[in-house]
Amino acid sequence: MLGRLASRFGMPAVVGELSAGLLLGPTLLDHVAPGLAAWLMPKQADQFHLLDAVGQIGVLLLVGVTGIEVDFLLLRRRATTVLRVATAGLLLPLGLGVATGLLLPASLIPQGADRVVFALFLGVAMCLSAMPVIAKTLTDMRLLHRNIGQLILVTGMVDDAFGWLMLSIVAAMAATALHAATIVVSVLTVLAIVLAAATVGRPTVRLALRLAERTGGSTGVVTVAVTVMVACGAVTQALGMEAIFGAFVGGVLVGSSGGVPPATLVPLKTIVLAFFAPLFFATAGLRVDLTALGRPVVLLAGLVVLTVAVVGKFAGAFLGGLTSRLSRWEALALGAGMNARGVVEIVIAMVGLRLGVLGTETYTVVVMVAIITSLMAPPILRFAMRRVEYTAEESLRADQSDASLAHRAGFG
Repeated sequence: MLGRLASRFGMPAVVGELSAGLLLGPTLLDHVAPGLAAWLMPKQADQFHLLDAVGQIGVLLLVGVTGIEVDFLLLRRRATTVLRVATAGLLLPLGLGVATGLLLPASLIPQGADRVVFALFLGVAMCLSAMPVIAKTLTDMRLLHRNIGQLILVTGMVDDAFGWLMLSIVAAMAATALHAATIVVSVLTVLAIVLAAATVGRPTVRLALRLAERTGGSTGVVTVAVTVMVACGAVTQALGMEAIFGAFVGGVLVGSSGGVPPATLVPLKTIVLAFFAPLFFATAGLRVDLTALGRPVVLLAGLVVLTVAVVGKFAGAFLGGLTSRLSRWEALALGAGMNARGVVEIVIAMVGLRLGVLGTETYTVVVMVAIITSLMAPPILRFAMRRVEYTAEESLRADQSDASLAHRAGFG
């Protein structure tokens, strides 16, 4: 309901879906009607684990479905642009985030936490984008077929892959002393995943999809696609990386294999966007408590970190776009899309809280940044994209998307 309401006000449905969790969780309902909140959302860990499990499936499938839409022909032509935007969008917010962490008051750093590790963790949080939020926002705004939408998607994934790598290193620093072997193993893991996907994964997935289409039709194809996405997520999780990264790789394998017509995957996209994705965003909101921002020192620190996060990511992506000869409106759209941190940053904050790198106050600050930057993205994207002309390639992509929608109507 809140997703539809957000759409009526010209915003992507993800804004309303995330707000559902905020309204029903500790941010509002726990304080306004604690008895009702305890009845509606019991605090037993096992019940929350059930919600988290469904939400995890939702985010894996959402990112996987997004990976299916990646246009590799565009990427080959714009590889230099992707590299420039991703590099600028990483280094500037990372550096600003580390500097901010070194300058924040000591009262905001948990007792026993090392300030350098805290600063590095904050820098990693600032340089990440939110693939699930970006994917849902681009889909809701019908921008996934636009060239800028594709660039946002892939540069965001490059930044996230580097961010998860940095997170694993910082987490190792928080737990034990940092060794060169930790960095080497993490880098080699990423390279091994990409290499295995390109050499072994792609032909294997192509064969599996073709066999599934011949024997089971659309149902068989959807089954194989879901299995590939979840299995890739499980593999990267087992290797110490984030499952979201693996799910995206799995989606790319399905989409680039050429094994089946895109229309056969429409039922999967329908159920993911209509059910799993909204449930995931709402569940993420249930973990957030924004009432800690009532303390002046926390609020001031939050405003500083928010400013640094927005300026760093916007400026990095914007400058990367301009140096790649994009128009200023295209560069502005890149900055707006990559600035959305969303629930990925909330996940990062939860990791920091568990490791003792973040305290309750700094956890709240990072969550606030995640929510506000996600709310900023849609209106700025809409404003900028109105001034970017359609290309023939985008029109063809849009026609293919409309054909898929027509097939979905026939499937229903």
